[in-house]
Amino acid sequence: MPVESGSSAAARQAKQKRKSHSLSIRRTNSTEQDRSGLQRDMLEGQDSKLPLSLRSNLLDLFSQIEREFENLYIENLELRREIETLNDRLAAEGQTFEGADLAKGALKTKASHSTSQLSQKLKTTYKASTSKGRQNTKKEKVLLIVSSFKATTSRAVCQLVREYVGHRDGIWDLSVTRTQPVVLGTASADHTAMLWSIETGKCLLKYLGHQGSVNSIKFHPTEQMALTASGDQTAHIWRYMVQLPTPQPVADISQQTPCEDDVDFSDKDEADGEVDGPNDCPSLRVATTTLRSHQGVVIAADWLVGGKQVVTASWDRAANLYDVETSELVHSLTGHDQELTHCCTHPTQRLVVTSSRDTTFRLWDFRDPSIHSVNVFQGHTDTVTSAVFTVGDNVVSGSDDRTVKVWDLKNMRSPIATIRTDSAVNRISVSVNQKIIALPHDNRQVRLFDMSGVRLARLPRSNRQGHRRMVCCSAWCEDNTSCNLFTCGFDRQAIGWNINIPALLQEK
Repeated sequence: MPVESGSSAAARQAKQKRKSHSLSIRRTNSTEQDRSGLQRDMLEGQDSKLPLSLRSNLLDLFSQIEREFENLYIENLELRREIETLNDRLAAEGQTFEGADLAKGALKTKASHSTSQLSQKLKTTYKASTSKGRQNTKKEKVLLIVSSFKATTSRAVCQLVREYVGHRDGIWDLSVTRTQPVVLGTASADHTAMLWSIETGKCLLKYLGHQGSVNSIKFHPTEQMALTASGDQTAHIWRYMVQLPTPQPVADISQQTPCEDDVDFSDKDEADGEVDGPNDCPSLRVATTTLRSHQGVVIAADWLVGGKQVVTASWDRAANLYDVETSELVHSLTGHDQELTHCCTHPTQRLVVTSSRDTTFRLWDFRDPSIHSVNVFQGHTDTVTSAVFTVGDNVVSGSDDRTVKVWDLKNMRSPIATIRTDSAVNRISVSVNQKIIALPHDNRQVRLFDMSGVRLARLPRSNRQGHRRMVCCSAWCEDNTSCNLFTCGFDRQAIGWNINIPALLQEK
């Protein structure tokens, strides 16, 4: 009797394995009993070190997966038939371009665009033909019309009026004077602060007294004095005198402003090159008062009501309260676990709110000289980038956790409104009269919300105009007729916007 060679035996075993494998993936319409019998035959005909029960469970799972794929395959065939039916219907209406001569460039471009429209229409039509889509077709059409209308009218509601260009590095903060003459102030990482004519965009004064990045600028409530905070661990108070230039007519740029849903086709940052600062801008180098006591970067500062005291916030985890006339430290406000990011004072009461990287913000009450109460609020999950007061009894806080929360001072256990966004939020501001919140984002967008959390608008932005990098701060000035909202960012420019607030609220 001939002996089977090793190669022949290996070939026979490989053939048996291929046969068993083909049986395991073969699509069959047999009953569950037939499948079980097939599995038993396979188990008996295969050599494996796995226990019989484990192999049986594996084959059962593979059978279930196969059935799921069968169902998906059948559904896919049905969907293809429905799409072909819809395509035939559209072709009968003369909206297909099969067989057209697309050789020439212009005709090819037009046909390609029309084909894209056809594809979109086909998707929309198919969506409407599904069970849920059939019931909501009319509603979807209405929503589409409303969305298109809102995007179109956004240019008339939010218009870019003027750009203030002259800093050599990113702008951290900006503020508008509360006394005449009304000017715009900017604080930049280029170690300078500048005062600008709002109407002309001309630099009126450049402050050069700091040795580090200027992180904040705020104006005295009644006098021509500015308060700046810096990375040189100091805060400066300096007096200014400016003369406003003759206003120039504002060019109509509404036709150039893209609608809310414009898409950027380039991310070119035109500010990457060196920008020459205003050569004819007067400069000031000496501060009236220098506040020293922090051991780290002074990230923000603000005037208390009345203008006789100021508060500063630092990376040394403390906020300091100073007397303006004597420059003496009155109180050191400690308690935050990490660096402070912002501080703000109430416009009519002796209240201070400080925010920190420790995910909290604190309310400090100085209304009673003998009692300095402190309340800690833990409503965020990441750095609280700013917390500001409104004229009423509200505090609005923004965070790197992509949320903005509105709080009631009378009951601050939980926020009364929460705004969720798609990007980290920087230094926010709230308009005095209408209480509209302006949210500057890391993703270069600026959005407007009301106090109940309803989105009102997004400021227009494209590769042609608007901010091209992170937006750091926003500031309202409702009394100004030309620009009532200002924003600044890392693209080294500040922008003045005209927000048609009545139209904005009417759209809501």
